[in-house]
Amino acid sequence: MPHSATAFADVTASDSTLRRFLHGLPGVDAVGLEARAASLGTRSIKTTAKAYAIDLAISMIDLTTLEGADTPGKVRALAGKALNPDPTDRATPRTAAVCVYPDMVAAAKAVLAGSDVKVASVATAFPAGRAALDVKLADTRDAVAAGADEIDMVIDRGAFLAGDYLKVYEEIRAVKEASGAARLKVIFETGELSTYDNIRRASWLGMIAGADFIKTSTGKVGVNATPANTLLMLEAVRDFRAQTGVQVGVKPAGGIRTTKDAVKFLVLVNETAGEDWLDNHWFRFGASSLLNDLLMQRQKLATGRYSGPDYVTVD
Repeated sequence: MPHSATAFADVTASDSTLRRFLHGLPGVDAVGLEARAASLGTRSIKTTAKAYAIDLAISMIDLTTLEGADTPGKVRALAGKALNPDPTDRATPRTAAVCVYPDMVAAAKAVLAGSDVKVASVATAFPAGRAALDVKLADTRDAVAAGADEIDMVIDRGAFLAGDYLKVYEEIRAVKEASGAARLKVIFETGELSTYDNIRRASWLGMIAGADFIKTSTGKVGVNATPANTLLMLEAVRDFRAQTGVQVGVKPAGGIRTTKDAVKFLVLVNETAGEDWLDNHWFRFGASSLLNDLLMQRQKLATGRYSGPDYVTVD
């Protein structure tokens, strides 16, 4: 069984017991949640702390390309950038991972093999998730066979919104098993879940089913990661560890583009889940353009000059 399944065997015994548990979670005070997220977002940090925060944020990025026009060459270039984000400063941290479609895993792995940069692959008919379970599992196994260290799956939002929680649970369990040794990130597509209560329920459902990470979004819809929905998920992993002893990571994705944004999210992590999550094993940014802004701000701190976008590679 996945790491947390045994502790919740009674909860997952039937659709009715699972529904009773998820709907028994405390309701979310939306006004209070958004006010706290906004308040934490106004925290200022000193220059020395900013330098640390920038390097930490770079080390937490899942550098991502998920386009229909992706080519092996583009993926190899992105993997090279993950290994060496700033060729003018070898002290720049590497990113945590490169995130690609399953058919591009081998291209990324060829560049990253032997390094500590992971290859993450979306799977399970990303981004819509509208496919039969055997297709989703084949998608997952293909990615793992090609060398993926991490799998980013999407839940069946239709089943979740219809209240078919046991179907979602069993699908996550099946993908977890198909992932083998690869760590599993479970994407909720928070922009489609409509309410904060649903995001809280999805967070607990994903963790009970064995998610190693819970992730906000695919980056393919109008509303992606926000301080408020990420704060809610950070509260969930904190409370889950307090109850079970099991630590689960969090990955906000989509719409985080600036250093200022990244620092806000790091403050959320520190003030909500705590220092144990301030590490790329437990917190990631799903991003494509964020790295360039972090690099420009890093150069400015180092040289006193804002070098501009011409001095960083374009994805």
